[in-house]
Amino acid sequence: MVSNLLKKDSAAILQSALTEATDDLLVIDPTDATIKSLIEVATNFEGELPAVRMLADERAIKATMDDFLVASKAADLIDSGLLSLRTLEDTAANSLLVSSASVLALVEAGDRIAALTTEDSEFVDSARDVYDQQWDAATEFQLRTPPISRIRETLADDIGEQARADFDAVLGSLETARGNGDGLDEVTVSLLVAAKNEVLLYDISKWGEDVGIASKATFSRTKTKLEDNGLIATEKVPIDVGRPRLRLQLGDERLRTAGTDELAEISQELLG
Repeated sequence: MVSNLLKKDSAAILQSALTEATDDLLVIDPTDATIKSLIEVATNFEGELPAVRMLADERAIKATMDDFLVASKAADLIDSGLLSLRTLEDTAANSLLVSSASVLALVEAGDRIAALTTEDSEFVDSARDVYDQQWDAATEFQLRTPPISRIRETLADDIGEQARADFDAVLGSLETARGNGDGLDEVTVSLLVAAKNEVLLYDISKWGEDVGIASKATFSRTKTKLEDNGLIATEKVPIDVGRPRLRLQLGDERLRTAGTDELAEISQELLG
């Protein structure tokens, strides 16, 4: 094997591997960072993206897909038939990128990464056979996060174009969206955007449940937490039949005067 790709990060190597793949690309036992990088590179890939089959450790997939920013993009790729995820039973010696023409082993050394590559046809064919068999025997990973394109489309249709634009702006200001102090989760972002646009809790929670983000009960619990911490306030709106519904509003003056791209940072400060 020879090293012909030495980069500061995996994105450039993945870009090269996807560009050179003539049919599909098998990604074997990637690290959490490689999974995240692959989703980002594939999402922004220019040209015709080859189908990607990822055979990964279940823990690594779950850890990466716990970030809504990554999972919603992965769901888009899955929905379009360009990405498949299956769980790997036994770890490989290295993370591998296997196409019909080459095998690349990813080797990390500090802040550098190299792809050790072979194009020996006999070796490549053997590797494909081995990992195709593992792929056929592997269990599909069920990603529950809805595709980001569907989220954006239905948010615009059900809540409004401005809410969709605000949602995009808040997500764009986040490096991760996991909740638990490590970025705001998708339910919190949805409620903050709804409060900024003075949307009814019923409408945003129904949208969230219908699109697959979370249940109405989860939206209600998160609303209570945000209200208890002063981030949002509610106003009762009478209806013809039944209990009044709640209109969401931003509760803190800093949030009311902030730009949309500042909502996440201020909210995280207020949540402590």
